[in-house]
Amino acid sequence: MTQAAPSLAQLQQQPADALLALIKLHNADPRADKIDLGVGVYRTDTGATPVFACIKAAEAKLLAGQDSKAYLGPEGDMGFVHALMPYVFGAKNPTMGGRIDGMQTPGGTGAVRLALGLAKRAGYRRIWMGTPSWPNHAQIIADLGLELKSFVHASKTGFVDMDSLRFAVGQAEPGDAILLHGCCHNPSGIDYSDAQWDEIAPLLAAKGLLPILDLAYQGLGAGMDEDAYGVRRVLAEVPEALVAYSCDKNFGLYRDRVGAVYVMSASADQVGAALSNGHALARAAWSMPPDHGAAAVRLVLEDEALVKQWLAELDAMRDRMRQVRARLATAGMAGTIDLSPLGSQNGLFSIVPLTAEQIMAMREKHAVYMAGSGRINIAGLTMGNIDKFIAAVADVTAG
Repeated sequence: MTQAAPSLAQLQQQPADALLALIKLHNADPRADKIDLGVGVYRTDTGATPVFACIKAAEAKLLAGQDSKAYLGPEGDMGFVHALMPYVFGAKNPTMGGRIDGMQTPGGTGAVRLALGLAKRAGYRRIWMGTPSWPNHAQIIADLGLELKSFVHASKTGFVDMDSLRFAVGQAEPGDAILLHGCCHNPSGIDYSDAQWDEIAPLLAAKGLLPILDLAYQGLGAGMDEDAYGVRRVLAEVPEALVAYSCDKNFGLYRDRVGAVYVMSASADQVGAALSNGHALARAAWSMPPDHGAAAVRLVLEDEALVKQWLAELDAMRDRMRQVRARLATAGMAGTIDLSPLGSQNGLFSIVPLTAEQIMAMREKHAVYMAGSGRINIAGLTMGNIDKFIAAVADVTAG
């Protein structure tokens, strides 16, 4: 049989991204009391997604002092990359004796893509990952031609499934990698406790697995240091690791795409070679990362007053989401759904275990828009609409 000649006409229409489709449906809904729980951005209690005041101040300084728009190179703004390191790895020894260094990426997605690309270049072919996970994780793994092996991250009762993790690590082979969320798990909000990280770290080291740690929401769970516990605990135990970092949430820089990838090698003299491969991969993918957002973060982190302002703004975000979670937990049972586990979860997201039909009823009857997986953006709930949400859940699950 003669094979058809390559042609763009052979490309098939791909299904619309479910989240983007949900945004359009929400925007088109004329009901004044509609609630958007799909988009993963922080919102204030009035529904706004503001620019951080510390970022506004840094951008003013950047506008006044920036004298060039020339390329920075594929490594990006290294002042930004290094200024973040004490917050990620700890202030006492953020470079781990020169064994850790990094480079800038376009957002957290770019960081995850580059981390997985580096793992592939280093010879890793199989990635273990807990499910559910952020959808882009599996998409990137598939696009790179890596094998995905999954285990259950959390039980249906709303708690980490450590037995599944232990079994997965037991089944893994030396030369495999494992992708773990550092904090504020997306989409479940269910995190490992410090005691569980204390168990996980030596398990990974004993099996010879490469940890790939995605730290996309630092500061939005329990605090900056608290949210970094798992990453630091694992790095203290293993010889090598990769860390993907995002500033999109904890600096409110979503559209500016601000991230970094960090490499920890077994010895300081191996870091440069590893990062040179990162530079090559970046050059072939996006060439140079965008500068503006990373420069603004660097200016914040270089100014003690702006750091204090940033941390205060982050505290306010975290406190608001804690208040929402506490209110949901206090409601207890909403129809057949127990909302109390949401109170002990972290970050922007949680999963409310509704069926597809119930999620559709939430939208059609109550103008509550949520992802088909049952994931909700906690920050989409305000003290003005949270009772409506609870009542809607009770209604669609009644009888």
